[in-house]
Amino acid sequence: MYYKLYIDSVFIMQLTTNLYLLSLAGKFLRCTATHGRKYLGAVSGALLSCLAMVLPVGSMGARIFISALPVSMCMMCITYRIHNMKKLIHSSLVMAGCGFFLGSVMIWILKRLRVVLRGRESLFLTLFIGYLAYRILAALLGMVMARNRNSLRTVRFYVPALGQEIRVSAFVDTGNHLVDPMSGKPVSVVSRRIAQCMASCFRPEKYHAVPYQSVGKDKGFLNAYEVPEIIIESEEQEIRKEHVIVAICDAGISKESVYQMILHPRLLEN
Repeated sequence: MYYKLYIDSVFIMQLTTNLYLLSLAGKFLRCTATHGRKYLGAVSGALLSCLAMVLPVGSMGARIFISALPVSMCMMCITYRIHNMKKLIHSSLVMAGCGFFLGSVMIWILKRLRVVLRGRESLFLTLFIGYLAYRILAALLGMVMARNRNSLRTVRFYVPALGQEIRVSAFVDTGNHLVDPMSGKPVSVVSRRIAQCMASCFRPEKYHAVPYQSVGKDKGFLNAYEVPEIIIESEEQEIRKEHVIVAICDAGISKESVYQMILHPRLLEN
């Protein structure tokens, strides 16, 4: 059996599909990358896939199947700078899962449209359907991740006076819209007990008076300070944020709570 392939069409299809898959996998893994690195990873993957197709070794299907995992790992390494082998394999499998769902949604759309693609002009329709499928999956993934945001995280502060880090259990509150009025930066809240432990992090020149209003209470101001850096831990990854504003308040944080910090949801955005 012989296949007639237009390598330029194959490259364009691979490039656009790789961009969609890298974006979906990045959202799922909570990884960030510049647009330049995403394009570089997608181009590299498309070139390697085309190379695997034209190599005169074995059957076409076998070459594509064998090269799928190494190509995915290469793209994840270039795009998201993942170098650990275990994480590379995991991220590549996540990317493969995104590809499965992306292809399934594309097939579903094609069946609903009842369109039979023929000739070179079908490439543009396929790209358009791929974009629709990507937008649908991205929206669904965003909804699922938004629901999962209301969960606990571990936040690490470095305390100069102690010469060590302290770990705080933090609750991600999607209803927290507290921001610094001058800079517009998000403001998280810690209990007074935790604030006493990290007092050496609070310098007078980094003081902020943050206005607030809670339900059923009068308006007021919170004493807030800018800390040099925090590290937010989750099961999937670590997020490092610099120059974070932290307010001191016991409202919403009881002594019996499993958390001693209310984390602003914007700090989870990469």
